[in-house]
Amino acid sequence: MKVVSFLPAATKMIYDMGLQEYLYGVTFECPKEAAEMPKIVRCVLEGKNYSSIEIDKIFSASKAQGKSLYWVDDELLESISPDIVFTQDVCEVCNIDTVCTETAVMKLSKQPTLVPLSPNNLQDVYECAITIARAMGKEEVALNYLAMLQQKTDYILDELRANKAPLKRIMLMEWIEPIYNCGHWIPFQIAAAGGVDMLSNPAGDSIVTQWDKILKYNPEVLVITPCGFDVGRSIEEMSLLTSKKGWDNLEAVKTNQVYLADFDMFTQPSVGTLVDGIESLACMLHPEIFKADERISKKFVNFSKIGILK
Repeated sequence: MKVVSFLPAATKMIYDMGLQEYLYGVTFECPKEAAEMPKIVRCVLEGKNYSSIEIDKIFSASKAQGKSLYWVDDELLESISPDIVFTQDVCEVCNIDTVCTETAVMKLSKQPTLVPLSPNNLQDVYECAITIARAMGKEEVALNYLAMLQQKTDYILDELRANKAPLKRIMLMEWIEPIYNCGHWIPFQIAAAGGVDMLSNPAGDSIVTQWDKILKYNPEVLVITPCGFDVGRSIEEMSLLTSKKGWDNLEAVKTNQVYLADFDMFTQPSVGTLVDGIESLACMLHPEIFKADERISKKFVNFSKIGILK
């Protein structure tokens, strides 16, 4: 069996479940585990270092013109002759979508099975792991994988209940300029960590959110995790927020509860990375209860400790 993943989250789950022996091709955005894999999906922005403002303008223009910024290496895909192709329909900005995939697949001499993975909420992401493993004839592997991760989230919930931890008022940003709230599965991650984001859009797309609305909401905790950005990349963009009128008056800023986090814990919907996100959020929201281990502690940082708050 030959499998190709057009979705970084699917690639990550395939490796996490130990099924990589079936994987023959990935996208340029796939995680480090797949660094040596043939890259079938490419992007015109690959290797570029555009600002968040420039990226938003490029994608907005592309969408208005009905064009895709992604392309498929048809010759490479033909040479692999996959049996299964995993793709998605959640976000045409972050990854190649099923329509583009179908166009590429139609040219192949052997037609593979297309398996779209389009989660809207956290439970959907869990089910995606089962869908992936089932398509590869390994459903039991997914069930064991999910059971292990469920132990981590159950522990967090038990600790929150045992300590009668209050819900923390949080905002999580998926983009800095323009500011996007969080959507899809992320509000469910926040709830699992003992918080609530009243500006979020559960099970739906993230949307542009006006600064005045954020000031009125006045979150206790602010988490900034732009899609595709790690902590270091987000630091480069923070002046776009700190220069805004009223930034210093936000409760999260005054109490040093502004955090930067790696995007893969939130906008890359693989079960393992999202559980990492829940663990990280629990440490941000309730540091009196939860302490990050060495691995998780490298995935987020308190902005006040960077030394550039002012």
